[in-house]
Amino acid sequence: MFSSKKILRWIKIVLIVYVIVGALLYFLQEKILFHPEKLPEDYRYGFAQPFREINLDVNDEKIINIIQFTVPDSVCRGVVLYFHGNRKNIGRYASYAAHFTRNNYEVWMIDYPGFGKSTGEFDEEILYQDAGRFYKLARSRFAPDSIILYGKSLGSGIASQLASKHDCKRLILETPYYSFDALINHFAFMYPARLIAKYHFPTHRHLENVTAPVHILHGTSDRIVPYGQSVRLKRKLPELDLIEIRNGSHNDLHSFPAFQNKLDSLLNLP
Repeated sequence: MFSSKKILRWIKIVLIVYVIVGALLYFLQEKILFHPEKLPEDYRYGFAQPFREINLDVNDEKIINIIQFTVPDSVCRGVVLYFHGNRKNIGRYASYAAHFTRNNYEVWMIDYPGFGKSTGEFDEEILYQDAGRFYKLARSRFAPDSIILYGKSLGSGIASQLASKHDCKRLILETPYYSFDALINHFAFMYPARLIAKYHFPTHRHLENVTAPVHILHGTSDRIVPYGQSVRLKRKLPELDLIEIRNGSHNDLHSFPAFQNKLDSLLNLP
C-alpha cells in the first residue's frame, strides 16, 4: 500500500510535470505551430509556369512578398487569393497553382512575415491586416464576383476572416480547423486552451459572417488537423458544403481524383 506521503509526493511530481509542459507549450508554441523558411531578398524563383513577383512595401521594416501565377488576359476568369499552410514559403505550394490556372484563374500566393521574402513582425492580427492589403491589391484589377478566397490549413482561418470582412465569389477551405483553441483541446486536452494559446484563429466565428458560398475539402485520415474539425464546422453552420476526401490525409489531397474533380467543379460554377 502507498503511504499518504508517497501519494502526496507523486501528486507533486505530476503537478510539476504538468506546469513544466504547460510552460513549454506556451513559450515555444511559435516553434511548434509555425515552420517558416526565409529566403534572401535577391532570391530568384524559377517556377515552370508564367508568374509575376510583387513586393508590397508596407514600411521600412515590412515587405509583403506575393507571387502571381498568371493566365492570358484573353481567357482570365478571375483570381484566386491563396493563403498557404504553416511551412516554408510559397515555393512549397507553387505546384498547386496549376489546379487554378488550368481553369483560367490567376492564383496569387502571399507569404506571411518571416516566410520566404516577406518581413516584419508576426502575430494573428498582423496576418489579418496583411490579408486585407492582399485583397485590396486584387480589387485594383478584379471585381468581388471574380475573386475566390482559398485557405489551406493555417491559411483557412486567415481566409475565413478576410471573407467575413470583404465580398468574394466564394470561399474554399482545405483541411480547416474549427479554431486553434479546438486543436489544442484535441491534442492537449488537459490544458486550458484559452489561457495558453497566443493564437486563436476562430474560424467558426469568422464563418458566421461570411455571405459568400463556403466549401470545405478535408481528408478523413488527416492526423494534423483531424477531419472532425470540419465536421464541427458543418454542425455549427449546416449551410457549409463539406466535401469528404476518403482516406485523404493532410498534405496529399491534391493526389486524389475526387479532390481534383471537385475543385474543378467549384471553379467552374457561375
